Amino acid sequence: MSALRALDPGPPGSTAAASGPPGGTSLASGNLFHPISAEDEDQQPTEIESLCMNCYGNGMTRLLLTKIPFFKEIIVSSFSCEHCGWSNTEIQSAGRIQEQGVRYTLSVKVPEDMNREVVKTDCATARIPELDFEIPAFSQKGALTTVEGLISRAISGLEQDQPARRAKGEALAGKIDEFVAKLKQLKRVDSPFTFIIDDPSGNSFVENPYAPRKDDALVVTHYNRTPQQGDMLGLKTEEPEEKSADPIEDLRNEVLQFNTNCPECNAPATTNMKLVQIPHFKEVIIMATNCENCGHRTNEVKSGGAVEPMGTRITLHITDPSDMTRDILKSETCSVEIPELEFELGMGALGGKFTTLEGLLKDICNLVTRNPFTLGDSSNPDRTEKLEEFSQKLDWIIEGKLNAHFILDDPAGNSYLQNVYAPEDDPEMKIERYKRTFDQNEDLGLNDMKTEGYEAGLTPQR
Repeated sequence: MSALRALDPGPPGSTAAASGPPGGTSLASGNLFHPISAEDEDQQPTEIESLCMNCYGNGMTRLLLTKIPFFKEIIVSSFSCEHCGWSNTEIQSAGRIQEQGVRYTLSVKVPEDMNREVVKTDCATARIPELDFEIPAFSQKGALTTVEGLISRAISGLEQDQPARRAKGEALAGKIDEFVAKLKQLKRVDSPFTFIIDDPSGNSFVENPYAPRKDDALVVTHYNRTPQQGDMLGLKTEEPEEKSADPIEDLRNEVLQFNTNCPECNAPATTNMKLVQIPHFKEVIIMATNCENCGHRTNEVKSGGAVEPMGTRITLHITDPSDMTRDILKSETCSVEIPELEFELGMGALGGKFTTLEGLLKDICNLVTRNPFTLGDSSNPDRTEKLEEFSQKLDWIIEGKLNAHFILDDPAGNSYLQNVYAPEDDPEMKIERYKRTFDQNEDLGLNDMKTEGYEAGLTPQR
């Protein structure tokens, strides 16, 4: 209705200054909104010619700005078309959406209760629990009526299509007739019933004829809206962030950053750290440093768990180029061995790495071939020839031209090689658990570590 939009008070909250607090008046609102009364001759509706949405002819819209005693200001609109006879009425609150929702519960016991004024906004729900009857929110326009008027409106809506239903012989028509008969009994107040208006916007109203005294038959409840009700009203509600009870879970979902210095140029740099769960293994910590000054990049992997009770030896028989794509975690305490090349990489070399088998073999090749003491001017020709042969065979393994065995031996048990058949056993991979020797425990610093009964050896400090 275009004429109604012309005098619409605007979005919620925009007319708060004009309308004042609920139940109050102000200088601006006193000139526009008058208490509703049939004896006030000066209170005349404003008439505006507007478009009929039924026949698209010109009809007449009447607007009345009024104030309901002990409630608030509202805009009552009525439209009628002299061409097609279509008419429509609705109300809008002239104030803002209230801070809380409201629920009116009226116990209807006498016929006089049917004459109570009711303001039902379009977002309010009307219920009669005794009949399990409900008028959902946004199913009707807002209305200024009475309790009897709301029930009559519901009866009219139910009876609207009854002739067509009866003509089709639908069983639903009989059930609706029975329900309409029950609603008509409520209009006569043959027995007491409960009438409930629930409005999340807080702008609906049921009259208290005894105001300002208390009405024992009417219970008014104000409540805080739920987030769903706020979304229904178009209000943006700030939901509190759910804090995880597990701090480790927060670390899994977050990349931590801390400042450090570049190991090459000593310029300020940033190191990123992330806790990652490796399937069928354990958690590891991946750290990566990128220097914007010199472009140096480095990454390091550390185990996120404790030293395992036993050491681990993983042997993979490389038979296919697809083996190069297997994920591999090499901890700082892990040594690498390739028997076919008579090659062994000691503990601590290359540091901790999380990469693929191909990536680790290329790192080993670069470590050997780029050593200035092995391939420089001072190198021995025989040694140079052997290293070139080693590099060529390593390339053959990467390309799948040479089968070989790849062995990871980690006394701490914190290294990993992907099983592509998981959770089934990998026929080309063998995992062995062994008891560490004294020397291996010494290298890991476990011989001097006391984890049980250490409290007894402590002396009180004064």
